[in-house]
Parts: sequence; structure tokens; C-alpha cells
Amino acid sequence: MNTATTTPLAAAAAAEPLGHGNAASHALIKPGYDPALTNEDLAPLKQQTWGQYNIFAFWMSDVHSVGGYITAGSLFALGLSSWQVLVALLVGIVIVQFFCNLVAKPSQVTGTPSPVICRASFGVKGANIPAIIRGLIAVAWYGIQTYLASAAFMVMALHLFPNLAPYADVAQHGFAGLSTLGWVAFMVMWVLQAVVFWHGMEAIRKFIDWAGPGVYVVMAILCGWLVWKAGWKNIDLNLGGVKFEGWDALPVMLSAIALVVSYFSGPMLNFGDFSRYGKSFDAVKKGNFWGLPVNFVFFSLLTVITTAATLPVFGELITDPVHTVGKIDSTTAVVLGALTFMIATIGINIVANFVSPAFDFSNVAPQHISWRTGGMIAAVGSIFITPWNLYNNPEVIHYTLDILGSFIGPLFGILIADFYLVRRQHVVVDDLYTMKPTGLYWYSHGYNMKAVATMVPSALIPILCVLVPAWRGAANYAWFIGMGLGFVIYALLSRRS
Repeated sequence: MNTATTTPLAAAAAAEPLGHGNAASHALIKPGYDPALTNEDLAPLKQQTWGQYNIFAFWMSDVHSVGGYITAGSLFALGLSSWQVLVALLVGIVIVQFFCNLVAKPSQVTGTPSPVICRASFGVKGANIPAIIRGLIAVAWYGIQTYLASAAFMVMALHLFPNLAPYADVAQHGFAGLSTLGWVAFMVMWVLQAVVFWHGMEAIRKFIDWAGPGVYVVMAILCGWLVWKAGWKNIDLNLGGVKFEGWDALPVMLSAIALVVSYFSGPMLNFGDFSRYGKSFDAVKKGNFWGLPVNFVFFSLLTVITTAATLPVFGELITDPVHTVGKIDSTTAVVLGALTFMIATIGINIVANFVSPAFDFSNVAPQHISWRTGGMIAAVGSIFITPWNLYNNPEVIHYTLDILGSFIGPLFGILIADFYLVRRQHVVVDDLYTMKPTGLYWYSHGYNMKAVATMVPSALIPILCVLVPAWRGAANYAWFIGMGLGFVIYALLSRRS
């Protein structure tokens, strides 16, 4: 019986180039694996080839986006001094790094994606519960990120062809709340992302390997130009002015730390979808170090300097990089800037909101839904939710995404408690792919009721923090509350086994 503790499954396999979603030879499918739980995308990998740079590039693609830019800038507008924000950023991202290392190991040592490793804690059928939850969250964010990227396309199109302005007005030419030009921009971005995804994981790896560094180069040029125009003396990094000092700043700093962790909670939960490709756990840890604390803090500094420089240059503080680019008179600068933020957003959308639901939805019905089909389900679903209407209504997006996000913490806590406390880092890989009652992960008809029972209070309390006005102060810490409850309750229930 095949087991995994600390040695990657791939070590026993013959060397082959990594391909995904297009060749069964890259997966280790044994004759005893149940077809209802297995396809070439969900089976363990024969070879794991990603080094620390590939993981580093993954995080660059995840950080470098319009959403990441606005999030980083918003932290500096909380009323804290620059050094307080940097401390909060560093503490928050180190917490993310710590948890990413924890969640990376089970998938790296088994060569399996996140929904499959969840079978150990939820059962071979129960794993569909976290898979569907995460898939639904990804659909919402996929649509929103595609919409944000399309805004950059519209800026470029209107700069090059000003006569298209009437078609950018939803009142004159529009449908379902989006202008005609907006629809064109959205669908162009939608198709571009689908093309990259459809070519498989090797194409995605190549894309993120150059996209992240490429975005840095252009952002550095934009930052340098704005600083040169503004003059360093005229740049104030305290965007919102210093309002909190001494101990009064501590609650605000804690909120900033929680915001950083919450921002990465989605990719963190499904990081196993990428760590499974790591050559070794050490390579994954090194990639996480360079891609998270080092990369995120540097990106945040670049972001806040760029944002702060917009005030003396344009006479207003601009937190949206697409809007900043649109203010520049140079056609070359506008085109280059727009393309950069389009590429950046494509990067985060593919790694955070395309690959993960592809595995998640495939896990629901492996015989009928391949990795590619699962990803396209998420992509098509993102159109029908009309993300522009979702994004333009802060109250709707707040409740929708916060309620869905309330499930992420408990899922994470259960997964970590199961692997490290209950199983002591020991997973029987073959049993992840069998429905025989003798399999370790069959439990009760394929469901581990301890995990299901843990989800109820662990998710309910964070949801109440979002919905109940009196509890609203704890909403920023919903992920920590859910994760802690999930970890403790599941560990206590499992002690009886």
C-alpha cells in the first residue's frame, strides 16, 4: 500500500516533461483506483519539477494585480505612520507564509491537488463540500478580476480611439448593466485567460514565470517617472495622515494584519494545487519566502510610493493604477501601462481563480468533468453573475464574499488539524482513490461526519460576525476565528477515534 510521509511520490517515477490536463502518462493511475474518484488530472503526479523560482513567480503573479495594488495602498491610508504599516504588512505576510508552508506539505509529499488531499479529512465523498465552497468563491472573484482587467483594456481603447466614447456609456449603448465597449473588453480578457488556461499547467507555469517580473519592470518605470515629476521632497508616504499613535495604533495595526491574511486566504487554502508540482518541500518553502515576505513588502513599497506621487503630479490621490495610467499624456505609456495591468490581473486570475476551481469542480465528478472542463465551468459562471454589478455594489459584494469567505477559515483549520495532529503527517495515498469500505477515508458512506459537524459552528460564528451589527467589529478577524474553531473542534472530536 502506497503511503506518503516526507518523500515525494514523484521520486519513484521516470523523468518526463510536466504536462497537465492533456496526457495520462503524467499521472500515476493504479488499476485499483476507483474511476468515480480518479482522472488523469486528480491522480498523483509521476514527476514534480517546479523549483523555488516557479513558486516565487506564482506568488508574484498572485500579488501583482489591480486588486493587490489597491489593497496595499489602502493599508497606508488607515491613518497609521509608514513604519507602522510596514510592520503590519510584514507580520501579516509572515503569517501567510507560515500557513502556506503548512498547507503545502500534504499535497507536495503526495503529488495530489487540494480537493484530493481533503478526502483524508472530509472523506472521499465529503471532500466535495470544501471543493464546491472554494469553487463558488473562485467563480465570484474570477469574474471581478476579469472585470478589473477589462477596465485597463477600455482605458487603452478610449485613448487610441476617442470616438468609441459613446459605446463606453452604458446609458447609450449597453446591456445587463455593462456598456457595449465594456462587454467587448470583458470578453477579450475572458478569452485571453481561457487560451492560456486551455494550454495546460506547463503553459501557465511559463506565463507566470515571466509575467510577474515583467510587471515589476513596468511598475518600477512608472514609479520612477512619477517620482521624477513630483520630486522626492513632495512625496508623503502617510497617505491618510497619521491619526493613530502609541497604543491607539495597535487595534488598527491588528486590523491591517488581518486584512493581509484575509486577502490571501483563498490562494492559501488551495495552495496545494501548486505545491504538488514542487521538486521538494524545501524548494516550496524557499519559493514561499521570496514570493511572500520579500516580494509582498517590496511590491507594497513600490505601490505606496507610486500612489503618493500621484498627488503632487496630478493634483489628486489616485489609488487605482489603471486610472493613474489613463492620466498620462503619452500614448506609449498608456498602452504599456494598460497592457501591464491586464497581464498582471490575468496572472492572479489564472493562479487563484482558474486552476483551483478546475480541480475543485473536477473532483465532484471526475469521470465527467476534466480539469479543463472544471475551469471552463468557473469561467462561464463568472459571466452569468455579471461581476460588474456585483463589484459596483459594495454592500452586495461585502455580504456575498464575506459570507463565502467565512467558510475558508474552518476548512483550513480542519485540513491542518487532520494532517498534523490526527494523522501525524501520514497519508495512505491509495486510499484517497478508493470507495471500498476498508479504505481509511471511507468513514461513514464516504463522509467524515466529524469534519462536517465541525463546519457548522466554525462557519456560523464568522457568518454572524458579518451579519450581526453588534458583532461587526470582529468581522475583520473572521478568518482567524473560523480557522481557530475549525482546528480546535476537529482536533477534540478526533481524539476519540
